[in-house]
Amino acid sequence: MSKLSFAAIAFVVAFSGAAAQSAETRGACKADYDKFCAGIAPGSGIVACLNAKRDQLSATCKEALDSRKKK
Repeated sequence: MSKLSFAAIAFVVAFSGAAAQSAETRGACKADYDKFCAGIAPGSGIVACLNAKRDQLSATCKEALDSRKKK
């Protein structure tokens, strides 16, 4: 399995368990995940990684992370 395939699967799995983690959040943050957090495995803090890079994230990802906190 290529690293890219593994990263894509890891991203989907990490964002798929809880109801609050909607398809909108995954879609809004996928490019930011690929750019800043691709080495983070599921269950190892993808959301924490994204939040740590918050000042560099796209506006849509920031909004998705904020709405995720409200749920």
